[in-house]
Amino acid sequence: MTVSPFAGKPATPAMLVNVPKLITAYYADAPDPSVPGQRVAFGTSGHRGSALDAAFNEDHILAISQAICLYRAEHSIDGPLFLGMDTHALSVPARASALEVLAANGVTVMIAGGDEYTPTPAVSHAILTYNRGRKTGVADGIVITPSHNPPHDGGFKYNPPHGGPAEREITAWIQTTANGFLEHGLHGVKRIPFERALRASTTHPHDYLGAYTSDLATVIDMEAIRGAGLSLGVDPLGGAGVHYWGPIAELRLGPHRRQRRRRSDVPLHDRGLGRPDSHGPVLALRDGELDQAEGSLRYRVRLRHRP
Repeated sequence: MTVSPFAGKPATPAMLVNVPKLITAYYADAPDPSVPGQRVAFGTSGHRGSALDAAFNEDHILAISQAICLYRAEHSIDGPLFLGMDTHALSVPARASALEVLAANGVTVMIAGGDEYTPTPAVSHAILTYNRGRKTGVADGIVITPSHNPPHDGGFKYNPPHGGPAEREITAWIQTTANGFLEHGLHGVKRIPFERALRASTTHPHDYLGAYTSDLATVIDMEAIRGAGLSLGVDPLGGAGVHYWGPIAELRLGPHRRQRRRRSDVPLHDRGLGRPDSHGPVLALRDGELDQAEGSLRYRVRLRHRP
């Protein structure tokens, strides 16, 4: 693998994103559905693109959100929808657009309090936890993230009740339906103002961080770790999951210590606490090391015997 000459160095001015210009394009530019690059196009579970290319704009999110509402209705998915977002610049406006449509359609939406960023596995965990033992009234979710894509991109992913990325047949249906809305000038898309959507009786706060971190003890033997005299080190670099590492360390494993051991991959993705195909605090036990990837950034939680 070739190492980028920019690895480990500050971003150059040419790499930086003009955020005001990007957000303006999100609201001001309308996609032309006759142009292939400006249509809704789902890749791995989601639609991705930049508002600067008219590939990820307000119309896209309104259309996709309405399509998801129709999909839920057709498949009797009438439990809550868990909505999370990452740190990309387009995530905040996309979350607002999605909530306007979801609330207008009477969907119960669970959002993180304080506009907190939510890594993908935390949304998957919320879906799986809610659905455990249920046959009806099941939940699903939306994660607003382009994963490893560049800073100027946005991403919009749908997670059905199984908690993971939507299968191709689901995304194909949502894609076709959303493009139909674009072709007809968003006719049929329901929407209410953002402030009304936030105050709607169907919009509720959810403690993604607390639920995720407290449930780690169900897949990690914390007492064994403490009893073996293991300590924890955390190297946070940024991203949607960075604020999860402090609570994990403080509440479960003790003071931070930077340490390392050799690795051998054994993923810990039971109960939605981390999936190999997710981005965020994906936890994998590597012979005493917990490892996580957030896009192109990397975090490591390392365990080692105290000297």
